[in-house]
Amino acid sequence: MQAQDVMTTKVTTIEAGATVREAARRMLERRVSALPVVDDRGRVIGIVSEGDLVRRIELGTEAARSWWLRMFAEDGARDYIRTHGAAVADVMTQPAIGVRRATPLHEVARLMEKHRVKRLPVLEAGRLVGIVSRADLVRRIATAPAKASRRMKGDRALRKAVLEEIKRARVDATYANVTVEGGT
Repeated sequence: MQAQDVMTTKVTTIEAGATVREAARRMLERRVSALPVVDDRGRVIGIVSEGDLVRRIELGTEAARSWWLRMFAEDGARDYIRTHGAAVADVMTQPAIGVRRATPLHEVARLMEKHRVKRLPVLEAGRLVGIVSRADLVRRIATAPAKASRRMKGDRALRKAVLEEIKRARVDATYANVTVEGGT
């Protein structure tokens, strides 16, 4: 399966110059947890998510640092802008990590884990054509037809099947052992 098989194609975006308040309202109105941020040519330059809006001066939730840590922190100015900035450009996560329509789902999942993100814009020639979120992947699991599993005849057959899967995955199993008892 590929990104295009699970992606959401009707994507709400926001401009970098929009206000944080506009972004929050748009997320609530559209019932989404993030918005791709686009420049004046429609190219994705970042993403603003609920996570980007959690630590805000309006909420009184900005991270408090001790005076001595603020003196030495290299990212102190950046933190201040993220918590006090009025524009989406001030708080968005950038750059946005994107994928193509044909990106295999295993690669989509790997990128989400590697970059610790919950969604990836789907881009073609630099243009946004969709977005894949963790919810899209979970939805696919819930709606996929059940695969017929091989019926195991005893613990030996199950152990053999697991060892075959390990070999097929090309994992170094030099020090691995599989023990099966009572079907577990």
